[in-house]
Amino acid sequence: MFDIKKVPFSRNGSYMVISPLHGKDEQHLYLRNIRNGDNDLGEVFRIEVLADGQAVQYAPVLRPNFLRLETDRGFADFVISEAKVLQIRSVGVGVRLTGITGSYDYAVPVNNDRFEVNHSKQEIRYMLTPIKGQLLMDAPFQEQRCLKIVADFLPETQSSEMECAIEEFFTVWKERKYLDFSNGLELVRNEFQTWLDHSLECDAQFTNGRELAAYITWSCLVHPEGKLTRPAMYMSKNWMTNIWSWDHCFNALALAKNQPELAWDQFMIFFEHQDESGMLPDFLNNRFALWNFTKPPIHGWALKQLMENRDLVTKEKLQEVYEPLCKWTEWWFKYRDDDHDGIPQYNHGNDSGWDNSTIFHQGTPIESPDLSSFLILQMETLSEIAEKLGKKEEAREWAKKSNDLLDRMVRHFWINERFTAVKSGDHSIIESESLVLYIPIILGNRLPDSIRKKLVEGIISNDFLTPFGLATEKPTSAYFREDGYWRGPIWAPTTLLIYKGLADSGETELAQVVAHRFCNMANQSGMAENFHALTGESLRDPAFTWTSSVFLILANTLKGF
Repeated sequence: MFDIKKVPFSRNGSYMVISPLHGKDEQHLYLRNIRNGDNDLGEVFRIEVLADGQAVQYAPVLRPNFLRLETDRGFADFVISEAKVLQIRSVGVGVRLTGITGSYDYAVPVNNDRFEVNHSKQEIRYMLTPIKGQLLMDAPFQEQRCLKIVADFLPETQSSEMECAIEEFFTVWKERKYLDFSNGLELVRNEFQTWLDHSLECDAQFTNGRELAAYITWSCLVHPEGKLTRPAMYMSKNWMTNIWSWDHCFNALALAKNQPELAWDQFMIFFEHQDESGMLPDFLNNRFALWNFTKPPIHGWALKQLMENRDLVTKEKLQEVYEPLCKWTEWWFKYRDDDHDGIPQYNHGNDSGWDNSTIFHQGTPIESPDLSSFLILQMETLSEIAEKLGKKEEAREWAKKSNDLLDRMVRHFWINERFTAVKSGDHSIIESESLVLYIPIILGNRLPDSIRKKLVEGIISNDFLTPFGLATEKPTSAYFREDGYWRGPIWAPTTLLIYKGLADSGETELAQVVAHRFCNMANQSGMAENFHALTGESLRDPAFTWTSSVFLILANTLKGF
């Protein structure tokens, strides 16, 4: 069972979600439509359980395939039997749906027993269909809208069952026969079980975390629609209802072994929206792409790992990704190097993924060694792809560019036995105790031994490694904040990056310690957006897919240890 106050109820492929309204109304459950990104919570109907015409208290019980609302008079079960169909069955009680309406929302009867609800605020329609029992509608119309929309689905008698369906549609609804409720439950149960069976394996101690991570990743997928040209795994169906252009790489890595085609969909979806300049958007959803920011170029780092599965990354797929990845790499040197020193810059913290890291507290643009490290690996990956595609000269050019940037990076950022960030232009040093300055460990044995050893020593001696994992800001820093986003909390992606860097550097034991602490924390606290570095408690969005994916990856690596 999962806690619906943290983990939304949904299913693979669906834009329908049942959850509280975090930050607005956490006492009730709502049916939500998540097609508008994170601009709003998408609330459509408030859900109540009725006995003798009155709303009664209920206890929610959430399982992967259904949600039950239990009362002392009976219960109501909810299943999203198809991506656009929510079915409800109750015994001893009824269910009330109260519309969260806007200026033009209305309800009209259809064929005497159904009602169509046109929810203009959320730009979608719903067909409300009673299957067993009756539907009582209270929707008085005035001028341009219904003053209220209240749908009561009631059993014929106190002891009989009620069944109904709520179906999304955009233009014209076509009459159909819905699945038998029990068949819908079994269908969804089997779909989730198949997904769980294809999730990365882990030791028994992480069984609960594995099932939670599998449910979050399974239920956060949405079908292709609008701008989403492939099945897409949202970051969450709480309120982070977008995909960001580095998050998708971590989800792809967790899917690569057992669901390679879906992994490739996750990896490639942003390149299908690439600007002609080479830039990738900051985030995507079914409605729009945001171009005010972007995210760091970890794609070469991720693709290198995907390429280890030769059945996944075929020559055809390498041809598909090569030119877009070239353009993405070149963009950083063409459009993010204002002082023309060959070291690309970040113009805002959001572009780095570390939105409010202390490397940005003196303003931007700044040059940071993590960005150069990503580009070194990305150009190395491009060299390998070019070689496989028979582009010998391009392979040599990319290899040279990668090596040249490595040399420049070390000369540019390695100051007083540590990596630093500097202001672009005058190259003044930015004082920071952020973990981002240790991201160059991802270069592994490409770094000089002395630098690599110093990075490892710094991770340990500067107390970044807490009992729960890697803090993103040194806990003794004046800028450390317990819930400071990138100024302290533990994050999944940075954990995986440094874990992989340590492993590639031969620091196997330390890498396993990092993995084990993170997995223990997530197994206990859930798959949150981030975690309190000193207590391990979950912070921010409590049901996040890249956290789930990183947990699965790391727990899988710990098998047998």
